[in-house]
Amino acid sequence: MVIQQKFISAAEFWELSHQPEYANKVVELVGGEIVEMSRLGAEHGFIAGKTFRYIDEFVEKGNLGYVTTESGYILFKNPHTGKDTVRGPDVAFVRLEHAPDGLPEGYFPFPPDLAIEVVSPNDTAYDIDEKVADYLRAGVVLVWVLYPRKRAIVHTAQGETLIGLQGALDGGEVLPGFSLPLARIFP
Repeated sequence: MVIQQKFISAAEFWELSHQPEYANKVVELVGGEIVEMSRLGAEHGFIAGKTFRYIDEFVEKGNLGYVTTESGYILFKNPHTGKDTVRGPDVAFVRLEHAPDGLPEGYFPFPPDLAIEVVSPNDTAYDIDEKVADYLRAGVVLVWVLYPRKRAIVHTAQGETLIGLQGALDGGEVLPGFSLPLARIFP
């Protein structure tokens, strides 16, 4: 649900999102409009947490970069129209070479290398497709969409691949050597 009419920039969104009226809201900036999402459920948090844990352990061992949860990434910045887009993937990974000076203050000023979305019961297919399209258009190399207890769909610029419950997510060129069986993250 869009909760304001005037287009705002990523910088304005950062300031607004820290105001008391946004304290208990989950929001993203899509094309300059603030979009409110519903609070996440237990299953969603469990899957995102397990996924974060396995990726973070792998990344930390190799000092490969940063793994985040629900952090803001500026996917598109349009200074002429103010129609910026800031998405907050459930879990994301940024290679160390993309942030050699460490974590930025505020949002990451670029897209992650890997974006992971866990589908909630109230997510529509349209909303998920829109997020995936934004990620890929912004240059995210690998997008995983996790459907609890069922499957995952891996998206790249070359297309999509369905992974069943007995399968595993592969880090590909983003996290070479990383593999995560779906059975390990689904309750």
